[in-house]
Amino acid sequence: MNPSSGSIGSPRRRGAALLGGAVAIFVAVLYIGTLAPTVLPYGVPDTLDSPMLQAEVSVLGVGHPTGYPTYTMLTHLFTYLPFGDPAYRVNLASAVYGVAAVLAVYLAGLRLGRRAVAAAAGALAFGLSGAFWSQAVIAEVYTLEALLVALVILFLLVWRDRRNGRYLLLCAFLVGLSLTHHLTSVLLVPGALAFVLLTEGRVFSRTGLMLKGAGLFLLGLLPLLYLPVRALMHAPLNEADPSTPWRFLLLVTGGSFLAESSEKGRHCSPSSLALADPSTKVQLLVDHLLGQYPLFLIVVGALAALYLLFTDRATAVLLGTLFFGCLVQAAVYLQLGIEDFYVFLIPAFLAFGLCIAAGLGALLRLAESLAIGSTARGIILVALSALMLAVPLSGVRDDYAAHDRSGDYGGRKKIEAVAGNVEEGATVLHHRSPLWYMVLVEGRRRDLTLMDPFCTSWDRHTDVVWPDQISAAQAADRYGTADTTGVESAREAAQTGRVYLLANDRARLEVFRDAGFDVAPVGKDPLLYELVPRRR
Repeated sequence: MNPSSGSIGSPRRRGAALLGGAVAIFVAVLYIGTLAPTVLPYGVPDTLDSPMLQAEVSVLGVGHPTGYPTYTMLTHLFTYLPFGDPAYRVNLASAVYGVAAVLAVYLAGLRLGRRAVAAAAGALAFGLSGAFWSQAVIAEVYTLEALLVALVILFLLVWRDRRNGRYLLLCAFLVGLSLTHHLTSVLLVPGALAFVLLTEGRVFSRTGLMLKGAGLFLLGLLPLLYLPVRALMHAPLNEADPSTPWRFLLLVTGGSFLAESSEKGRHCSPSSLALADPSTKVQLLVDHLLGQYPLFLIVVGALAALYLLFTDRATAVLLGTLFFGCLVQAAVYLQLGIEDFYVFLIPAFLAFGLCIAAGLGALLRLAESLAIGSTARGIILVALSALMLAVPLSGVRDDYAAHDRSGDYGGRKKIEAVAGNVEEGATVLHHRSPLWYMVLVEGRRRDLTLMDPFCTSWDRHTDVVWPDQISAAQAADRYGTADTTGVESAREAAQTGRVYLLANDRARLEVFRDAGFDVAPVGKDPLLYELVPRRR
């Protein structure tokens, strides 16, 4: 149904526009109010990548798998804003992408639910879901992923209503672009193709349109060229070194995750999540699935999904492909022990939010058709509309407190602990910490040697040691980084100077004590420790 068609006249269109704007402004206020104010610390599970992304975006580096070139280049533009520090501006980009994604969900929900209140409720439910809100207030890639996914769905629905091939061409470009950002978007390919086939299969016989679509899809992939080009330019932060065809493929396909720690015999112990029993993992997955939306909306969304399966199979297949594809991916990552597995469910939650909009729209249309007096019907519609908007807002106060990072200065404290307490020329062991931001973006304490021998969930080739631009194998030979406990690196560094450890979730203090080091806290907070070899 086209919202601009006769059933939705001009006053209703204006009302829908105003409500959509109100939804966008509302979530913008929430996201900006809870936004992290500066550089973030490394933390499990929420900020595993945030401090690295803040540094990489600021200096146009090359990120961890799958590289995220579109995110890096687009978000780099935010670093030129005239307020806040560069880290804050990168955080702000996540909020902006998040607001745009919620607005796109609203517009898509308007096409499915055909009622503005239903679309608003679905968009608010998604925008206020814990998984999505948590990513909108930190430096992360998932709000941009949600925006691209929502735009593809929106323009597919617009194409169905208007049957203008230009919208399909736009979708082809956006699908290609989304693949340069996050591989979960590959689910859009079968979902979109099935949607078009079930809607108007003869489109595939239009050779000219198909060739243009293929060309625009390839055009959308062009940002991938950023990765090898920037690596060959010796980017100051280069986590994967995609300067050869093989390493480029490992990076963009996520193959580096499968090749974990193959360099120089590095061995990583499984995470505590990987070692958890199956029932614990199943419970975690169920908790995340059921913890995003109020129970009433879960029931409405599930019933709407069944309803769509019989009345709008094209949409049901599109949304179902996203939902179940993401569910399988998250389950696999959970089994592997990836702590932030739940963020891979965000497109699934988006798809379910659209089901909620469709279901609530059907309820409103049912109420409109009741054979009762207009006054009674109006009262029912007002009450039902108020309930629909109230339900997703019911927990907003608690959610605000849960996701509020406006007072999170943990990353800044770690930088200041190192900058103000570490002796000149010393070595600091750390793991994916804001120290990269300190030396590369702020230009501070460039006299230090930074070592990161601790485990990642992918195979690293470079940037194990700073400032040396050497491979992981060379770092292992020169600095002892093959030992992922950090002990050998500490021993090597202690031969030439003082050694410190920046506290992180991958390092264990008792390991260093057992290896013959005194572990002395530095400063009043348990953030930094000096590792002093005991005299024999």
